[in-house]
Amino acid sequence: MVYSHSSNSRANGAETPVLRAVCRGFVLTSIYLDCCPAFLLSALTFDILRLLSDGAFHSGEALAQRLDLSRASVWQALQGVEQYGVEIHSVRGKGYRLSQPIEWLDAARIAAAAGDAGKRLSLALFDQLESSNSVLLRRAAQCNSGTVLACEWQSAGRGRLGRQWLGNLGGSLLFSLLWRFEQGVAGLSGLSLAVGVALVRALRLAGITDARLKWPNDVFLPQGKLAGILIEVSGDTLGPSQVVIGVGLNLRLGQMQRQIGQPVAALGQPVSRNLLLGLLLQQMLLVLDQFSVHGFAVLREEWQSMHYLHQQPVRLLAPNGTERFGVVQGVAEDGTLLLDEAGVLQRIHAGEISLREC
Repeated sequence: MVYSHSSNSRANGAETPVLRAVCRGFVLTSIYLDCCPAFLLSALTFDILRLLSDGAFHSGEALAQRLDLSRASVWQALQGVEQYGVEIHSVRGKGYRLSQPIEWLDAARIAAAAGDAGKRLSLALFDQLESSNSVLLRRAAQCNSGTVLACEWQSAGRGRLGRQWLGNLGGSLLFSLLWRFEQGVAGLSGLSLAVGVALVRALRLAGITDARLKWPNDVFLPQGKLAGILIEVSGDTLGPSQVVIGVGLNLRLGQMQRQIGQPVAALGQPVSRNLLLGLLLQQMLLVLDQFSVHGFAVLREEWQSMHYLHQQPVRLLAPNGTERFGVVQGVAEDGTLLLDEAGVLQRIHAGEISLREC
């Protein structure tokens, strides 16, 4: 696994992506951004949060000395972090402490969890990006197949149907994978469903046994939506083609996520972020290898066994507000939904359609 870890530098007052850490035993690669967006969190805020990651109290004076700053600068840097899902306890005479320690992404631990699959990946870790998918799309021409961008925080994460994807700092997995196929765009039908199979496989390996899929690209727990998949495709009709696969997964819920107008869920048990990301990448590569040779058909039965709406009554919502009702009968070999609509079997393509329980 080739990787770089990038952040925002405070040098000369500028916010520019720079290399942050190097892991022994791995060759170093760097991904540079064309421009630096206006990030919402400063590099100083990340520096302080890393110092607080042990879960102990640290006085403002001690933090200021470590970073060669004033206590006022430390206080200012921590203002408003709660809205990003980070809760800090501030106690007079003791200082600052994170209510829940953050496990920062670590390339060596991710590689160990990914196993042999990690040898085929190039991993770049960032403190924050506007959107891992957007950045990887812009840089795709300069990146190898198997490049992964993961970040602690996204200021403009994107989901399906143009929706915003909200994560929280230290409590989400937010990453994108670039993959190239010999087949053309038309041969990639069902890819988002295949990736869903990989996510559920990885979650089960991590001990999360109640994760299920919802057509076409969501992962659910009984409490609500746990993860989403965004696939953006480019290429020729006859091939080759390339995809950027974006994944957002909740490990714990933050303030903004609780304001979403639909049930959302987070993992109900402590799971290492690095372990889980490594397992996700491992299983994604296994599924992509299967898909490259056989398409979605080889994964169809497994996907249907994971679909929590299989043989359930549902309603389909179109962008214009119209609704259709039926009973899910499974999916076809190209990933289209098979819906029994008043006794007539209909094939539903993902497009702009949303699927809901009745």
